[in-house]
Amino acid sequence: MADMDAILALAEQYGLVVIEDACQAHGAEYFSKQNNRWMKAGSMGRAAAFSFYPGKNLGACGEAGAVTTSDARLADKVKVLRDHGQSKKYYHDMEGYNGRLDAMQAGFLHVKLAHLGNWNAARRERAANYNELLANAEGSVIRPFEPSWSRAVYHLYVVRTHDRDGMIKHLKEAGIATGIHYPIPLHMQKAYDYLNYRQGDFPVSEKIAAEIVSLPMYPTLHAEQQARVAREILRSVRVDMAH
Repeated sequence: MADMDAILALAEQYGLVVIEDACQAHGAEYFSKQNNRWMKAGSMGRAAAFSFYPGKNLGACGEAGAVTTSDARLADKVKVLRDHGQSKKYYHDMEGYNGRLDAMQAGFLHVKLAHLGNWNAARRERAANYNELLANAEGSVIRPFEPSWSRAVYHLYVVRTHDRDGMIKHLKEAGIATGIHYPIPLHMQKAYDYLNYRQGDFPVSEKIAAEIVSLPMYPTLHAEQQARVAREILRSVRVDMAH
């Protein structure tokens, strides 16, 4: 979780609207000192977006998503936008989209929602196991950092290493799949050329984007499987250090 107290205070100071990107954060929690309690992702900003893409912690059988908000006017506008901009059938108040959540996807999600807590707990256990297994690689492999005020749900378990290509190649040869989430920082995407950002404008983002590797992560991942992943990572790091 992001440090929401600080973000909300800044937004209030400058009259900004906070929209939470909670697309991969189903069930994640943040301890708000301001409110003196744990708060769920998607409950603190003016609105939040959740993705129910099949690979998410709470995934539908196909494409799906939701917006959460406590602002009634905003909720009404979202309802219109998701349905071709219609206030009622065939009456279009604005340009909209075909973003309706169909009953079939809602049915899958309704059933799976009851299991989300247990699945997230399992992901946290898997993450803690990875942290322990990779502790000896400190310096060569940077593990995810989770502050005390955050309860992450580990949709992904992402490590950083300076020789990412070497690690991915080694793991692939060992039959272990990995991912990169995400290889290109937003300011370097072609879609945002018009903003005139250049290489070097956001050096931290650029450095991290070149180092991140997503390791296998899902609730039913077995300890033996994780041990094998960690073993191969340590081998790849030692090979790299030897060169």
